[in-house]
Amino acid sequence: MGDLERILAVLGEARRRLVRLAIVLVPLFAFLITFELKPLPVRVGSVTLPLAYPYPSLFYNVSAQAFDALRAWALPPGVELLNLGVGDSVIAQMEVAALLTVIFGMPWIVHEVGAFLMPALRGNERRLIRQIGIPATVLFTVGTLLGLLYLTPFTLRLLFYYVAAMGASPVLGIESFVEFTLLYSMAFGVAFELPVFMYGLTRLGVVPAASWRKHWRGAVIGALVFGMVVTPDNTGITMMIVATPMIALYFGGLLFAARWEAGARPPLRPAAAGA
Repeated sequence: MGDLERILAVLGEARRRLVRLAIVLVPLFAFLITFELKPLPVRVGSVTLPLAYPYPSLFYNVSAQAFDALRAWALPPGVELLNLGVGDSVIAQMEVAALLTVIFGMPWIVHEVGAFLMPALRGNERRLIRQIGIPATVLFTVGTLLGLLYLTPFTLRLLFYYVAAMGASPVLGIESFVEFTLLYSMAFGVAFELPVFMYGLTRLGVVPAASWRKHWRGAVIGALVFGMVVTPDNTGITMMIVATPMIALYFGGLLFAARWEAGARPPLRPAAAGA
């Protein structure tokens, strides 16, 4: 098979995987913006199960319900949300629905990406992906939930203390609120993947632990740049809140990589007597 045939085969496989992803993700996204979940409490003995059933609703849909929960949890008390642009509410619903689609569809996404990459990987690379797949997913989930449930509300309250100190009205645009909350929370999820990434590269022999140790200063600068890029505001406060745990995670990844490398290194043979 020539190079052109191999490239066409890879592109054809990628197209097939993308179509399979779309078959699952597009209907899921459509459901989130066209249905709402109506409560249906079911009593079983002395226990009431908080169930729900889908009901068609184009405007107050699952995405809008998730937005209400996000606003109740993360928005500081006394801050008023404003619809500044004509389509801001629509865009906000689309963004929330897109995030929920990625979260709920992640098992299928991982399956299709893995099925696409597996034929090109060596045996040790396949074993490594299987071993770190679950830890990577758990770390991403923990980081995102930590950012969404704790660090995002804390950061918004901190920033609005400055608004109160300036005597300005505590208002926030709907689209700005959604973008800040989602991007800020996702940034922590991505940052929590750093130790797994470092450990995987060291296990594959691509980057030795000594190299991670040598370039820690560049990693600190990289964490600051990452915090500056992913946070949608222009303050250095949010950048530092993202960069600080990322720097700690870097040194945690360095520790795990060094421990694995030390355990994988064959022990030195003692010198023969009289040599």
